[in-house]
Amino acid sequence: MKMVAPWTRFYSNSCCLCCHVRTGTILLGVWYLILNAVVLLILLSALADPDHYHFSSSELGGDFEFMDDANMCIAIAISVLMILICAMATYGAYKQRAAWIIPFFCYQIFDFALNTLVAVTVLVYPNSIQEYIRQLPPDFPYKDDIMSVNPTCLVLIILLFISIILAFKGYLISCVWNCYRYINGRNSSDVLVYVTSNDTTGWMEEVCGEEDQPEEGEE
Repeated sequence: MKMVAPWTRFYSNSCCLCCHVRTGTILLGVWYLILNAVVLLILLSALADPDHYHFSSSELGGDFEFMDDANMCIAIAISVLMILICAMATYGAYKQRAAWIIPFFCYQIFDFALNTLVAVTVLVYPNSIQEYIRQLPPDFPYKDDIMSVNPTCLVLIILLFISIILAFKGYLISCVWNCYRYINGRNSSDVLVYVTSNDTTGWMEEVCGEEDQPEEGEE
């Protein structure tokens, strides 16, 4: 009987919309690439015209600057790094190079861990939501409506929303991981076939060479 590892039952070559895991990883990488490119353009425009992103006290109830130059440069560097990681994942899935997908997979794990910490914080400190809402600007949309909601119901709604996000992110992580395993398995199979074919060819050449050699005494 063939032994199968418990985690292999979750391995699949298909993802949402009946796409292959390679196709799904490529689409996911392109989507993240577009999002980070848009964010980078917004940050560059904000760095070029900082007055446009400066809100007055009449708008936010106090003098507030969207982001200083140091934080802006850090955000731009992070956006450029994310664009590079997404491009590597897209290229790795397209060219079937598993090592290029690892940085994007690590980013997904890190993002999932951060969202999990947010959910734990909301669960452990439910009053922090009310404090955060009170600190919002007075003209923030639907602020009064949110404050009027029962705190327990508000916590449950936020936890439900975060749980849906975590489930979706977990599914995307499994898609990228299955793509990595698929490419690794395919490359290993190709190497095995290549080595086997070379061994078979070499063996056949040796056999043919021995048959062509004249026996001793035949002259």
